[in-house]
Amino acid sequence: MRLFRHLFAPSAQAWLPEAAMARITQAIDNGELRHSGEICFAVEPALHWRHVLRGTHARERAEQAFSKLRVWDTEANTGVLLYVLLADHRLEIVADRGLRGVDPAAWRAVCETIETGLRSDDPGSAIVRGIEAISTLLAEHAPRVDGREDRDELPNKPRFL
Repeated sequence: MRLFRHLFAPSAQAWLPEAAMARITQAIDNGELRHSGEICFAVEPALHWRHVLRGTHARERAEQAFSKLRVWDTEANTGVLLYVLLADHRLEIVADRGLRGVDPAAWRAVCETIETGLRSDDPGSAIVRGIEAISTLLAEHAPRVDGREDRDELPNKPRFL
């Protein structure tokens, strides 16, 4: 059954049209004004059939995307990847080592906020609320430092994998 979901997965661009992508980009832009972290959002419609047969799960793929998108490569190690695997209806948050102090339950609560939104709202709005929740956590655990330059190290535009 899982193999069929991946072979016939919905289009990521149809799931998140351009207007939703613009709202998500704006949410990341706005959030990053509140903290020194970096947020990356990526959507993957499906895994290649070989990965499905090998038993690759969303978490493993999210960790691979974290590396591929270089979210780990921020100066303060405060990158966060919000990853969605459409075929499995899964979302994962991968945070860099500079955010080890964030309680795992807080990341889980962000996921639950998004999942609830996905059941009752359009995907773009649910993702925006999740980005805002991540920004709130980052503002607490990686606050901006007055007088210190905070450059944008990762693209804020969502990525389709």
